Amino acid sequence: MPRVAHFEIYTDNPEAVQSFYREIFGWNFQKFEGGPVEYWLITTGPDDQPGINGGMTRPREGQNPGTLNTIAVASLDQTIKAIEQRGGKICVPKMAIPQSRLARLRRTSGGQRFWNHRAGYQCKVIRRI
Repeated sequence: MPRVAHFEIYTDNPEAVQSFYREIFGWNFQKFEGGPVEYWLITTGPDDQPGINGGMTRPREGQNPGTLNTIAVASLDQTIKAIEQRGGKICVPKMAIPQSRLARLRRTSGGQRFWNHRAGYQCKVIRRI
């Protein structure tokens, strides 16, 4: 069964939001240097405990602040087909990312939440960036 494997928080003020999550939940933030956008890796706890890690960045032009979830799937092409057959929309077409592929969709309920669907995704890949 596909599961959420990573999350991203999009906020206009990453520095202020980081202190909130650090003080309330004890999360750690590490700025990722050398990428095309400002990005922070989020460690939510030890790797040997249940949970997932994530990232934080500013919204891109036309994007609202919010949270994006990554769901690991066995086949991105099959997942895209199933999404479209059920009325979902692919908002960002399939693209290559390091060691994987992703696409973004909008669910049929009209909500504005977007999901990344990655094929061949391994959580530890994100942690090693």
